[in-house]
Amino acid sequence: MHQRVSTRRALILVLLAALAWGTGGPTGALLSEAGLTPLSTSFWRLAAAAIWLAAARLARRRRTPLRPRPRHLFTGLGLAVCQLGYFTAIPRVGIGIATVIALGAAPLIITLATRERPTLATVAALTGLTLLTATTGKASLTGIAAALASAAGYSLTTLLNRNTPDPQTTALLGFLTGAAVLAPFAILPTTWTGWLLIAYFGLVPTALAYTLFYEGLRTLKPSTASVIALLEPVVATALGMLVFKEHLTPMAVIGAAVLLLAVAAQSRQT
Repeated sequence: MHQRVSTRRALILVLLAALAWGTGGPTGALLSEAGLTPLSTSFWRLAAAAIWLAAARLARRRRTPLRPRPRHLFTGLGLAVCQLGYFTAIPRVGIGIATVIALGAAPLIITLATRERPTLATVAALTGLTLLTATTGKASLTGIAAALASAAGYSLTTLLNRNTPDPQTTALLGFLTGAAVLAPFAILPTTWTGWLLIAYFGLVPTALAYTLFYEGLRTLKPSTASVIALLEPVVATALGMLVFKEHLTPMAVIGAAVLLLAVAAQSRQT
């Protein structure tokens, strides 16, 4: 049984998780250039994360048997739905709208599920996210429904693991379940670069990020953690500028600033 961390440390853990998640988008883009489909990338992401956490478990010589519980299985299903929904939505409504719905709806779903009132910081964060990622998209009920399904999957994993006694084991079993669901979509990478990117994708934006996030959830409210995690698209945008030479519109810059201020405000209110 793990002891709960302090509120200050929990905030740092969730912030670190968001920073790690932010590197996932550029990594996924590089894997796409290497020939992997989005759904195949999602499978390898979860499968590699499970391998990393299993290796960590062996290194720590934890001999206690893994005991899957319904929470772990539903966590894996939530992770798979989150991935499937997001990548299904992108070609139908565009990456901007898919991101706004998938990431933006999650704090609202979590707030409603926990019967909390949306804070001003939550509203400001969603406004900043919209400005940062808003692009011209296509109208598609299927795409919108898929993005909402992605938000629901992410919300499910967040709500299920707010009091998990062992974040690392929970993440491991969740990744195994999610990878099993996505296995039919998997194809093998054809280059060493692809395998190295998969190894990184599984380690940092997945195994490390989710373990840190679940650890932070043991102290923070799920609604608070989900707002702080919205730092992810800011990190991804910054890396897009540095790695892919992308350019931000003035509206996107304003959105990033509003989102950062909202995350800071939410952290202070905790």
